[in-house]
Amino acid sequence: MIIQTEKLTKRYFHKNGEIYALKDISLSIDKGSFATITGPSGAGKTTLLLALGGLIRPSSGKILFGSTPLHDASDNKLASFRLNNIGFVMQNFALIPYLTAAENIMTPLSLQGKPKDMQRHAAISLLEEVGLSDRADHLPRELSSGQQQRVAIARALVNNPSVLLADEPTGNLDPSLSEEILNLLARLNREKGITVILVTHSRLAESFGTKKIRIKNGSIES
Repeated sequence: MIIQTEKLTKRYFHKNGEIYALKDISLSIDKGSFATITGPSGAGKTTLLLALGGLIRPSSGKILFGSTPLHDASDNKLASFRLNNIGFVMQNFALIPYLTAAENIMTPLSLQGKPKDMQRHAAISLLEEVGLSDRADHLPRELSSGQQQRVAIARALVNNPSVLLADEPTGNLDPSLSEEILNLLARLNREKGITVILVTHSRLAESFGTKKIRIKNGSIES
């Protein structure tokens, strides 16, 4: 087991009362699994994903990464945890527009203070792995949507994370590109043993899951 939550709850205060984004979520995700999180809009899918990645704090409950508690960790510990354990892939790619594909991938290693030649070597290796070895020095605007998402995935992998968190990674792609990206994630999951946790509205994406989590109104559907 790599991630476990116990009665995970996130609530916000509104003038009309409390709003529960998550309510008593208890789940476990095994190491090396491909987990999908599905549900209607506003169900709490992205909130759950961000909580699992240590990007938002729960109002109550526990989040354990292995034996490491995230729910009460300091901001500095959470930042270090994310940098060394988690890769993030977003729907809008979130590439830095004035950096090349290789430079975008190098960014997490730069934050870790790694030598420049090591950063570049790692970026080129990952571009080869995602089939973009000839696009290293291209800016995001010079890449197709599918290529930009491949660069984003490579960037998420550069710190050798044990978990890859993906929020609607195919949401801006057409069906053929969506399947291409999903097959890439599935291959990385299978060959590298990286745990993938993917939020999606797509039935195709959900079909890739070895563990399926469905939530509605902030709670897991039984």
